[in-house]
Amino acid sequence: SYPGTLRPAATLATTEFNWANRGMGRRPAKCYRYCKNKAYPKSRFCRGVPDAKIRIYDCGMKKYNADAFPVAYHLISMEREQIGSEALEAARINANKFMVKNAGKESFHIRIRVHPFHVIRINKMLSCAGADRLQQGMRGAFGKPMGLAARVRIGQPLISIRCKPQHEHHVVAALKRASYKFAGRQVISKSTMWGFTQVRAENYVKWKEEGKCRADGVSAKVFRNRGPLKRAKYIKG
Repeated sequence: SYPGTLRPAATLATTEFNWANRGMGRRPAKCYRYCKNKAYPKSRFCRGVPDAKIRIYDCGMKKYNADAFPVAYHLISMEREQIGSEALEAARINANKFMVKNAGKESFHIRIRVHPFHVIRINKMLSCAGADRLQQGMRGAFGKPMGLAARVRIGQPLISIRCKPQHEHHVVAALKRASYKFAGRQVISKSTMWGFTQVRAENYVKWKEEGKCRADGVSAKVFRNRGPLKRAKYIKG
């Protein structure tokens, strides 16, 4: 200990540096919202990237086949932007809780349609007394990896929910609540397809009865008019 209140300059600088690095809040989404540069994914050149906050992309009855949920709604982005993995996780939790509470845990399937691969960086700056003695300003300003974000384009689905017809209004409300977690503008659209399949809703039942398609997990397998002749129907001349 030093007599009185005097301490050497080196000890004072070390104390201030440790205090500054003790905790730093996350930057707001507006700092990383815009797609300004090329995509910067994790690679052997970009190391030390933290894991994405979102680890689950399917919630609800994800193993129910296509026949269980004929109706699907999509939350569609209307801006070209970047959405952080924290926002995706918050939207997933919000939509899932709302659907479980209002529709029941066996009456829906939520799928997050975008994945965060873009690495966002931060150039940490000290904001304490004497910081100018400890750092060099803009010298070596290329930042360290801080998190991950998904780069989305206009018209790209962010979240999709398939359900039974009696729960359509709950799905719209859940997607509306999820959109509050994202920057930018989103719209909610009802799919013209049967669930998550590529078959239009008005054709699915008819094609299935005619043997033109069948449920294949959450999607549908469509049988085209091609392949070996032994599988084709006999045609009278």
